[in-house]
Formats: sequence, structure tokens, C-alpha cells
Amino acid sequence: MSRPAIAHVRLDAFRHNYRVAKHMHGGKALAVIKANAYGHGAVQCAKAIDGEADGFAVACLEEALQLRQAGIKNPILLLEGFFEAAELPEIVANDLWIVIHAEWQIEILLKAKLTKPLYVWLKMDSGMHRVGLNYMAYEQAFISLSGHVNVKEIVLMSHFANADNLKSEHTLQQIEIFKKVTQNLAANEVSLSNSAAILGWPQSYKSWSRPGIMLYGADPLYDTKTPLRAVMQLTSQIISIRMVHKGESIGYGSIFIADKETIVGVVACGYADGYPRAATSAPATVDGKTTKLIGRVSMDMLFVDLTGIPNAKVGSTVELWGDQVLANDVAKAAGTIAYELFCNTKRVQFKYSDN
Repeated sequence: MSRPAIAHVRLDAFRHNYRVAKHMHGGKALAVIKANAYGHGAVQCAKAIDGEADGFAVACLEEALQLRQAGIKNPILLLEGFFEAAELPEIVANDLWIVIHAEWQIEILLKAKLTKPLYVWLKMDSGMHRVGLNYMAYEQAFISLSGHVNVKEIVLMSHFANADNLKSEHTLQQIEIFKKVTQNLAANEVSLSNSAAILGWPQSYKSWSRPGIMLYGADPLYDTKTPLRAVMQLTSQIISIRMVHKGESIGYGSIFIADKETIVGVVACGYADGYPRAATSAPATVDGKTTKLIGRVSMDMLFVDLTGIPNAKVGSTVELWGDQVLANDVAKAAGTIAYELFCNTKRVQFKYSDN
């Protein structure tokens, strides 16, 4: 029998979440499946919606080529654009769209000898200050690219820094800057909304949205009432049960010392599988009953408290996140975000279903 740590990836839930994102926004939706679809499997997720997706977004050429080689024909946007001129022929050959976020990319694109023009998403830095053209240089960049033989169409875009904080004024400030700078630019399509903006900032709705984390069932606004479904369910099993007496400790560092007799379940999953080492008190379920982790997560194993679950046994199923245990809650216990949990999931068996 193989090790029981399993990531169950429900592609029907992924499809459902894409439809939710598109319906809420009302425009076209570019499904963000970079970083191997946030750890869920880029090819599998793309194929689950390739009949209805308006397009996909990945970080770089290598990720896009993986999808093309798997037979994905939908539009694919490179969110970081190209890194050198040598990539452009392959970008053209594979019919990819590119983000332009820097002056040096514009210079290369305008000088390139291409066999056909490219779709360009021109990114403005409206306040995140990561990548993107300075808003004061944005109009001139648009003018330089418009009508050039290497440019087929331009989509105006920016990215929010604080859309997951509904109390922050920063998102409204970014929207206003973007609106002022682009109001006289002759572009047919615009993209502002990421997952948090789709869920919480209808002021940002334009022709294109870019849903990411919400496709995988985690709400960046931490609203449990949204109709999103968990795509990944991480489970394993109890492989050992022991009684720990009052005053005894368990695990590395002895960070848990029992204040009473405690029944402890050892679970076959650890930080080598991607479960966060810092999640020392995270929620979990055992055979559907809620409990929590105790002690320190080790490389291959972790501990759960079985004191209130008398029927638990070796072989009992433990859900570490998924349907009953929100990935957001595990992430909070570990001082991180659900994105990181999903992206770090590895070594476990991946099982795909599509009901």
C-alpha cells in the first residue's frame, strides 16, 4: 500500500469557480494558472475549462509551452512578458499574448522583426510599485506601440496592491489614477480585476478579469459565504496512536506538554509534503470530526489531538484542508496565505476527479 497522503483535485469545483468568477465580473475572464495552477496541475486545470475559458494567464514562456504541448489552444497571456528578444519568435510561433511592463521591453519589441503582430497587454504601475510602466510614461508608451507593425491590439491593465483589504482606500486611488491616465487612450479592452477585486471592488470591473486564487476555492477576502468550492482536499491517515500522560511531551522541541492524559494521533504528512511547519495549532478533522494539530510538524509526520474522538483508529482519514477545513484557516494558523499552501504541496499523491 502506498503512503496515504493524497491531494484530491476536484476539477468540477475548478470549473464551478471559474464560472462564478466570470458571472460575478460580467466580462471575459482570463484564468490564472501560473505556478502549475497554484500547485493544482496546470494542464489538468486548463483542460477542465478549455471549452469555455476566454484564456489563460501564466508567468512565463516555459509555462505557456507546457500548455501548448498538451494541446491547449486558448489564448495564453505571459504575465511577465518576455525576458529577452530571443523569446519573441517562439512567442509568435505559439500564438501567445504578452504583458509589456517596462521600457526595455518596448524597445526590444519595436525593433524586432516578427512574422506577425502580437497582442500586447500594457501594464501600468498605478500604485503597487512592483512592475509596470510609471503612470506618467504610460500614455507615451501606448502611443509608441499603437499602430506599430509588431502590435495587433493593446489591452490596458494594472494590478492592485491591497484589494484584499476592503477598508483600504488604496484600491480606489489606483482605480482613479488608472482612469485619469487612460481616459483619452483609444483602447477597446481593459483589465484591472484580480480575485479580490472581483469579489469586493465592482468599481474595478472592465472588459477582462484575471481570477486567480478564487479559482482554487480560497477567498482572499476571507468571506465564508462566497459560493466557491475547495478544489484541493489534502488528506492522509492516522498511522499510530499513543497515550501521552500529564507532564509528558511529544515531538521535536517538546513544544507540546500534556496538561492531562491526551490521546495523540500521528499522521503521515509533514513539511516535506508542503504542510506548513509553523501550523502548530491548525484545525483538522479525523473521520469528519473537528480537532487540531498539537506539537511540532516534522518532515514526514504531524500530530493531532484524538482525545475527543474515541472511535479514531489507525487508518482513520484526516483532512488537513479541503471541504471541512478551510485552507485559509490553516494558513492563518501558520502565519501565511492559502496561495503558499497550495503552491508548496508536493510529494503527496495527486488524484484528479471530474464529476
